[in-house]
Amino acid sequence: MRISEIKKLNDNELNEKLKDLKASLFNLRFQHATGQLENPMLIKGVKKDIARVKTTMRERELKNMKEA
Repeated sequence: MRISEIKKLNDNELNEKLKDLKASLFNLRFQHATGQLENPMLIKGVKKDIARVKTTMRERELKNMKEA
């Protein structure tokens, strides 16, 4: 997922996306541990997506604090 797509989401959608990504990461780790994961690079991609979502959430939080 690109950062431009993430920035278009509202706060509720960001929280849902983060929850979905964390669940996906859990499933990928489980598959990796059991030897069923064909492409382990998927784990790295999901981690980066989680970081992008968290970064966007923090940027908005700081922006709201600065405006108040």
